[in-house]
Amino acid sequence: MMIGKGARTIQLHDGTTLPAIGQGTWYMGEKQSSRREEVQALRYGIERGMTVIDTAEMYAEGGAEEVTGEAIADCRDDVFLVSKVYPHHADRKRMIAACERSLSRLGTDRLDLYLLHWRGGIPLEETVKAMEQLKQSGKILRWGVSNLDTEDMQELWNIPGGQQCAVNQVLYHAASRGIEYELLPWLRERHVPVMAYCPLAQGGRLRQDLLEHPVIREIARDRGVSPSQIALSWVIRDGDVMAIPKAVQLDHVAENAAAMDVVLSQDEVVRLNEAFPAPKGKVPLDIV
Repeated sequence: MMIGKGARTIQLHDGTTLPAIGQGTWYMGEKQSSRREEVQALRYGIERGMTVIDTAEMYAEGGAEEVTGEAIADCRDDVFLVSKVYPHHADRKRMIAACERSLSRLGTDRLDLYLLHWRGGIPLEETVKAMEQLKQSGKILRWGVSNLDTEDMQELWNIPGGQQCAVNQVLYHAASRGIEYELLPWLRERHVPVMAYCPLAQGGRLRQDLLEHPVIREIARDRGVSPSQIALSWVIRDGDVMAIPKAVQLDHVAENAAAMDVVLSQDEVVRLNEAFPAPKGKVPLDIV
């Protein structure tokens, strides 16, 4: 898997090195009229070193997986492919069937990483057994979780096989720093990297408030880069968090990829942390 020279990376517990910025696919696959543009965007991102692609059976009810499958059809071995299973499919029987459907839509025989999309009613112990069975069969190479807070992670860690969890994918950006109080330190102690979804905030007013903040705009202007590149660089600043922004416009894809080469100074990080203060106590996990 090619990673650009000088670009930042994260490392999984098995030693796998991945680019610190990948590509999300939420809202892809919803309109046939957008498919060609979405496929082109993912391929463009892969060419620029964003070789981690994150999708899910939930996204457009499999439509995003189909878009992803088309984008990687002739470069599967160059891509680190991530998908997610619905919580109500997270028992042994249904997960194996759900994984098979995802593999079919993606046009591949394996996932590099398979995530529980969020915590549901099925016991984590059963989910771990299903994940390990999929690993043994070679259909997935690793597994992890998404949207699990500290208490859930502690429960997972005490289950036989639970410590095989490779990542936790959660919402994280400068204006949503709740994970820093408890969850992120807990994960760091156990060398579990974070995949940050919505790293540029969730669109609309939230994204506008983040990217138009005067401190972000001032640093971007001084550095000759875009506000989104500053926001992404902040997310990946410590080397154990990967950002997975979604982009369809090619100029946005290129911006996201180039953000891997934007390294904030300590002074810039301090200014951003003052502009977007971390919580002083435990807050509920942000989920969208």
